[in-house]
Amino acid sequence: MQYLLTPHTKALEPWVWWEGAFTEQELNWLQNKAKSSEKNAEVGIGNGVGGVNTNIRRSQISWLANTQDTSWVFQKLAQVASELNAEHYQFDLTGFGEELQLTNYDQSENGMYGWHQDFGSGISRKLSMAVQLTDPSEYEGGNLQVITSSQPKNVRKQRGLIAVFPAYALHQVTPVTQGSRQSLVAWVSGPKFK
Repeated sequence: MQYLLTPHTKALEPWVWWEGAFTEQELNWLQNKAKSSEKNAEVGIGNGVGGVNTNIRRSQISWLANTQDTSWVFQKLAQVASELNAEHYQFDLTGFGEELQLTNYDQSENGMYGWHQDFGSGISRKLSMAVQLTDPSEYEGGNLQVITSSQPKNVRKQRGLIAVFPAYALHQVTPVTQGSRQSLVAWVSGPKFK
């Protein structure tokens, strides 16, 4: 595996990234799964209560469970999370406490997800991992942005890039204005922050 890092302690970006974890064939498989997502994404309100709110989030999602057929996805992401966490965050992690989320953002509804943090319901999410499945030439808009102090910064658009940041970091996906954008999101959990 190859990776390029931006240490969060020395750079303006509040995330680190990894390149080359997935082959083109694997990215195609994941992207096709994300494209076929049909469930309207919901917004968490707290206490496990949520609902569809198109003012905040417009996308379709599906879930990828850890099975014999999909364990390779979890294994690759676990290796990336372990190495980046050891190098940059040193969070106390226990692993994936949830299924992985596949998301499709389409121009037909200006697919987006407004500013939010990745809080889990009953799960202590510590690291968020976002895998870009779509080639940047296939869509416009759809920028993954993370807040750094007071300024939002765009994560570089690159197919296969895995952006990793603390789950408490404010982030958003701006509206897709042309084409469609697919992503895979994973959360690594652990004991609650103290």
